[in-house]
Order: sequence, then structure tokens, then C-alpha cells
Amino acid sequence: MRVIIADDQPEVRSALKLLLEEKPGVSVIGEASSSSELLRKVGECSPEMILLDWELPGNTPADLISILHTRYPGLSIIALSSRPQMRKAALEAGAQDFVCKSDPPEHLLTALDYGPEV
Repeated sequence: MRVIIADDQPEVRSALKLLLEEKPGVSVIGEASSSSELLRKVGECSPEMILLDWELPGNTPADLISILHTRYPGLSIIALSSRPQMRKAALEAGAQDFVCKSDPPEHLLTALDYGPEV
């Protein structure tokens, strides 16, 4: 599974990348720190999944998910936030799953298992 990590905090992207590198069949093919950079990278890299920080600078998260689903219909999106109360909004906006950044790493790995077939 080809994944792009979109978060404005370099240390979060680095930690997520280290975690994902441990999962067989998952390849981090790009990183983005803003919505405009993410849209450009998705067009260049053709990922199957995006780990999307709900507070990513640029477009509103709901608008960004809508744009991504319109341009890339098969793309899976897992929303990430340090605020668990954002779960409902993320799922209603079209994210396939939501993981709170304070959850144990296993929660994210489990969410990846429900992404596109590897």
C-alpha cells in the first residue's frame, strides 16, 4: 500500500513514517505539510492512502477531503487529530477512519488493515 503522510509537524511525520516502515506491504511514498503540497504530491505519486492531519494548513479539512475524493475516487483517507471530538466531523466529511494522535500506535496499524488491498 502506497501512503502519503500529511501533517504540518515534521516530528509527527517522522514518527508516523517510522511506525509505517515496520508494517509489511506499506510504503511511505511522500510527505506534505500543507493542503496545497498534499494535492500536488497526490498528483505526482498516486498513493492508495493518505494519513491526513485534521488541522493541516490550507483548505478546510472537509473541503480537502471532498477535492481528494473527486479527483481520486479510489483514495482512502485516515484522518488524524489530537482532538478526539473531531472523529464525527472527519467521518462525515468522507474519511474512511479516524485515529486520535494520543491513541496507541496499534490503533493506526489496525486502521491501515482496513485500507485498500495490499
